[in-house]
Amino acid sequence: MDTRPTTGCHSAARRRRRAAHVAFHVHLWAGVLVTVPLLAISITGILLNHKRGVGLMPDVAHEPTAPFAAALPLERLAGAALAAASRATASEPGDRGVVDIQRIDRMDVRPRAGYVKVRLRDEASTEVTVDLATGEVLHVGRRGDVFLEKLHSGEAFGSRFVILSDIAAVALVLTLITGYWLWLVPRLGPGPAAQGNES
Repeated sequence: MDTRPTTGCHSAARRRRRAAHVAFHVHLWAGVLVTVPLLAISITGILLNHKRGVGLMPDVAHEPTAPFAAALPLERLAGAALAAASRATASEPGDRGVVDIQRIDRMDVRPRAGYVKVRLRDEASTEVTVDLATGEVLHVGRRGDVFLEKLHSGEAFGSRFVILSDIAAVALVLTLITGYWLWLVPRLGPGPAAQGNES
């Protein structure tokens, strides 16, 4: 009986070896080229997950002083925050009664906690916490996690660098897929494929 492998078997083995060769190089270079971005994304992600614990985000203990229905208008709350920030930095408060919304990045309303966090568009990313019902300023301080968020997304280097985190994510997916390919296929395929992967 002729036990020599058929042409079809040889062709399939060659295809597997070629696929394993491509997968190996994709796996290698995808990992090498995006090592630094992936390390930055991973480390900043861990820090952002624990930003309260490491003191990057102020934790203001506060109980609501009135029902949410009694909350002051957002304009008054924003004005109180801007005035407090100006006093803290000894800067000009601006026109009385006029809220310069260009100075405000965002307002994070927390109804259950009874306050609003007003983040400013300054270099320090100053955040002012204001009571929703009374307008009392509860805290003025720097948000230490804003730079980490921008570093995590790539925005710290400019808006065009945001795509760098996307490229790193795609490279990570390719590295995982090719890693599973290189590990799993030799165990599922016949001998020639396994030998091709080892070479």
